[in-house]
Amino acid sequence: MKRQFVILLFSAAAIPALPAFAQSEVYLCVDSNGNREYKNTGATKGCKRIDLPGVTTVPATTPKKPAPQTASAKPSDFPRVNDTVQKARDSDRKQILQDEMRTEEQKLAAIRAEYNNGEPERRGDERNYAKYQDRTAALKDDLARTEKNVEALKRELGNLK
Repeated sequence: MKRQFVILLFSAAAIPALPAFAQSEVYLCVDSNGNREYKNTGATKGCKRIDLPGVTTVPATTPKKPAPQTASAKPSDFPRVNDTVQKARDSDRKQILQDEMRTEEQKLAAIRAEYNNGEPERRGDERNYAKYQDRTAALKDDLARTEKNVEALKRELGNLK
């Protein structure tokens, strides 16, 4: 345990000296097969010392924070809509959403009637039970999707002023 602690202590002491190693001598060694290898010692045969340029460091700069923009800062040519036009648009939007709601509710009622609580009537073209199961699964998916559409439309109508 003491040995590991001593090794750890010497390793930690050597970390600040790492930049000195980074700028020490570098050797390019080529073996008999032509493989290149970079080393920090040139004791083996076929090694040549390489002169590398020094490491350049640039201090980091902190970017300037942009000035906070206020919500009322709009360009002078920003298009504006008067209140009567906006009320007419809101009324049209509400009417469109109500029409969509009626359509989705009618569709939901039709799907619920056909789905028949998970036991729809079998058709003549469904002699194979797998076809019947596929249609039942598709009806279940359509029912869930239509219910979600109705909920979303109710939420959207509730958000209107």
